[in-house]
Amino acid sequence: MQDIIRSVEEEYYKKDIPVFGPGDTVKVHCKVVEGTRERIQVYEGIVMKVRGGGLSKNFTVRRVTYGVAVERTFLINSPKIARIEVTRKGKVRRARLFYLRGLTGKKARVKEKSRYSK
Repeated sequence: MQDIIRSVEEEYYKKDIPVFGPGDTVKVHCKVVEGTRERIQVYEGIVMKVRGGGLSKNFTVRRVTYGVAVERTFLINSPKIARIEVTRKGKVRRARLFYLRGLTGKKARVKEKSRYSK
């Protein structure tokens, strides 16, 4: 039974997903439908958490514009996502970065992971 489910799910997986995790800054290219027209909107922010597995794997991105923070959750394998770009790798020691919600300004920044750091 599991093999049948796995084979049906296999065709819905995306192949071009980069490796990213909490603390990384990503650009998510979303398909937005406005009436009869469809366009791509870029949503850039810090990945707060990655959860789930398989087709239901999702991630939450936090973005602050004009002092207002907005968190948005995306399904990784959704057809609404055109592509995902990783712009910065963040150096964090947590899987969930909810502590960023209470921080503002420079304290809310995440250090960039250098090539030599662990």
